[in-house]
Amino acid sequence: MCHVFASTDPELFEPQTRSVRIAGVVTSLRLETAFWRIVDDIARASDMTTGRFLSSLYDEVVELRGEVGNFASLLRVVALRWVSGEVTGVPQPSLFAAATEPARRTADA
Repeated sequence: MCHVFASTDPELFEPQTRSVRIAGVVTSLRLETAFWRIVDDIARASDMTTGRFLSSLYDEVVELRGEVGNFASLLRVVALRWVSGEVTGVPQPSLFAAATEPARRTADA
């Protein structure tokens, strides 16, 4: 069983930093490539750029809770909820497949 996990494509867990504008401030977010792919997918499904999605999510969390805390951790959990089908009702495990698409580099809102 561990072989399945041990043979994971290293590109999927390679950290990737993107510069984004959130609440009018340019900042950097660092996630593993697999998580960026899922965040990009969520943004596309929401008819938004990744930057707009990140900014909207941040603003909604601030409105709901007053603060965000660790935004990168929130994005990882959001990605897992998306892949599990909790949000859409349709599990999408193939989103964790080997990274074959070039990563979207533009994340500005």
